[in-house]
Amino acid sequence: MDIRSILMGVSFSVIWSSAFTSARILVTSAPPLMVLSVRFLISGLLGIALARMMGQKIELERKEWLGVVIIGICQNALYLGLNFIGMQWIEAGLAAIIASTLPLIVAIFCWLFLGEKTKMMGLLGLVAGFGGVILIMSQRQTGESAMLGMGLCVIGAVALAGATLWVSRMVSANKNVMMLVGLQMLVGSFVLFPFTLIFETWYLDWSLRFVTAFFYTLLAPGLLATLIWFYLVQRIGPVRASAFHFLNPCFGVLVAALILAEPLTFQDGLGVVIIMAGILAVQISRNTEAQT
Repeated sequence: MDIRSILMGVSFSVIWSSAFTSARILVTSAPPLMVLSVRFLISGLLGIALARMMGQKIELERKEWLGVVIIGICQNALYLGLNFIGMQWIEAGLAAIIASTLPLIVAIFCWLFLGEKTKMMGLLGLVAGFGGVILIMSQRQTGESAMLGMGLCVIGAVALAGATLWVSRMVSANKNVMMLVGLQMLVGSFVLFPFTLIFETWYLDWSLRFVTAFFYTLLAPGLLATLIWFYLVQRIGPVRASAFHFLNPCFGVLVAALILAEPLTFQDGLGVVIIMAGILAVQISRNTEAQT
């Protein structure tokens, strides 16, 4: 892995991890699906406009259109939609930690459905990674609402893992990456909008904090991080790209603590270290298997 890929991966991890903090601010001021569908609509239109300025066209094959729809549904409507709903009841740092299990879930999918072999290091990494998450979850939140929020975030992480495996197939040959980003954002908006009309009562608590969080989420995690992720997967593949998620627990908890003043305990720190070690072990195991 070259230095450019490493810088892209670390940048993606920092921006992606900070999204949970900005999302937490948004869902305390507006209905989650409403604010998310509006964000996707603006991000999608802006992404398509930027793609046209870059000379990109909507030139997709049938399987690529299918990929856009699947990623839009899994990554945006399901993953982010469920996370936004869940963060009404759980802290941003905890949501980031649950999302950081992505490489672990991707590894499970590959082992179960793609025929990859499992080595002892990989198994130990999975046990350690999920054990660290359970350690943090056990003392972070209590109550039925918190359990529901954590459950929704877990389901969202599973959906994102499925979308990650699709990304490499979709962008492997297509060069119109910005156009792909814009289109899958629109898919997320179109899927979520009917649900916000049916299930949510619209309101908006305007404040400088809300406006800042909205535009940051719109431009940084919404467009920039997604664009970096597409290019990173295209450059090094979904397995190696997913490894950068091992940084998310650390960045996610730190950003939430700095911006939202969320408490940090020794158990949180221990859990984060265990999760990072588990993800790293899984990644090393998978890279070793790929080379043999």
